[in-house]
Amino acid sequence: MGITDTIRPMVRLRVKEVLQEKGMSRGKLSRLSDVALMTVSRMCNQPTTYSPTLNTLERVAKVLHVPISELYEEIDS
Repeated sequence: MGITDTIRPMVRLRVKEVLQEKGMSRGKLSRLSDVALMTVSRMCNQPTTYSPTLNTLERVAKVLHVPISELYEEIDS
């Protein structure tokens, strides 16, 4: 079975959208979650290619008061 035969849902990070919904800046999220600003920026600017660690997602979700699942959405490939 080749890679093209495998069906996997594509996901993208929604951190940028959740930040906008919450009215929070990237800098504030970085400070409150103790996640590097560069990492927060990557999560916002590279939503389909950047894969943050589970620890990072947990810290970001906690500060944003959302479940980790809210930081992702399924997209068509």
